[in-house]
Amino acid sequence: MSVIHTLWAFPMCLTGRNLKSATKNMAYEFKATRRVEFSDTDMAGIMHYSNFFRFMETAEHGFYRSLGFSVIMAETDPRLGWPRVHAECDYKKPLRFEDLVEIHLLVREKRSKSITFLFRFRKLNGPAVEEAARGALTIVCVAHRPDGTMSAVAIPKEIAEKIETAPAELLA
Repeated sequence: MSVIHTLWAFPMCLTGRNLKSATKNMAYEFKATRRVEFSDTDMAGIMHYSNFFRFMETAEHGFYRSLGFSVIMAETDPRLGWPRVHAECDYKKPLRFEDLVEIHLLVREKRSKSITFLFRFRKLNGPAVEEAARGALTIVCVAHRPDGTMSAVAIPKEIAEKIETAPAELLA
């Protein structure tokens, strides 16, 4: 699947490594590619640390779209959402303006109400492909109540049955 501009996304349930899961229509990984834009950089000319989280969301939202749904689920009653309850990122190598970056999402853990994603950032343009950062997000499925409150709810079956945990060897 291609998305216009600087994003290309590849749901891994449709490619070689996860053929078994493709027959079950389940996925555990997703890759998106983005180019570091000038607006992503700081005064030192490197990608600002906060933008790694935006890039994580690029891969996360692409993963959802590859499975046939969106992060915005206004059509459900009650309306469902996916707030973050944990976010982290470890930085290994700087990314600079115009670097081409692969964001590799892996499902590290799936529970009844939450999912934890692992993200690997790899700089693709250079003498060798290098890991630039590694991050994680934990999201929780919540119902938005009419009074403005949210409460954790089970991930809907039609979504949960499309997602599985990545094999341990990929998470190492």
